[in-house]
Amino acid sequence: MGRGKIEIKKIENLNSRQVTFSKRRNGLLKKAKELSILCDAEVGVIIFSSTGKVYQWSSTSMEHTLSRYNKEMEEDHSQEHQLRLDRNNNYISNIKLQGIEVNTMKQEHLRLHTAYMRLNGKELDDLSFKELKQLENQLNEGIASVKRQKEQILMEQLKRSRLQEQKTIMENEDLRKQVEELRQKRSSNILELNLLLERRLEHSPNNSKADDNNSASDDDNHLPDTSLHLGYVCMHVSFHVFFWSNFTISPYITHKL
Repeated sequence: MGRGKIEIKKIENLNSRQVTFSKRRNGLLKKAKELSILCDAEVGVIIFSSTGKVYQWSSTSMEHTLSRYNKEMEEDHSQEHQLRLDRNNNYISNIKLQGIEVNTMKQEHLRLHTAYMRLNGKELDDLSFKELKQLENQLNEGIASVKRQKEQILMEQLKRSRLQEQKTIMENEDLRKQVEELRQKRSSNILELNLLLERRLEHSPNNSKADDNNSASDDDNHLPDTSLHLGYVCMHVSFHVFFWSNFTISPYITHKL
């Protein structure tokens, strides 16, 4: 049966504390020796008791181990210090670089502002005659560019207007042809109507030659029938004229009627 787990806390009993310290110290030194032998490591142990007594052990010598330790600490401190210096230098360099960029941007802004004002005819007092001549040439080139751009826009608008005009002319020509076709068709229909009415009048009983040779008494007897037939024909013609609105019956048919 194994031992129970020992609670790690300060031992209040002085004698028990001294006994435990002695046992644990010897065990720690034994483990340090084993570690040095098994792993070929340089090991140094320093222990101070609660009474102030010092215990130490080193696989080589305590002076050598401490010297090596201090040297490593100094190198680490030096490296850390160098890293801090490098970071500070980089920070300072970045600030300087940003300051240079800011100054460059300020100068560029000032240059552009001055150029803008001079293009508007302002802040010209510091310019020499040569600089004024260069500014004049620059303005003339700008005006020429504006005129060329205006001309190009006007030419494009004129081109679009001409294309639209040609399109309108073609559409009007198509409409004119359609109207002409409708007129020809209407004339043909009127001609057919006139021929139809002419045939009906020719085959009418009141227009036969036998009736023309009858006596006057017979003509008097047939007057009512003739009037009725003529009324029928007139009504028929009126119906067709109304159906073909705005059509005109030929003079030949009018003469017949």
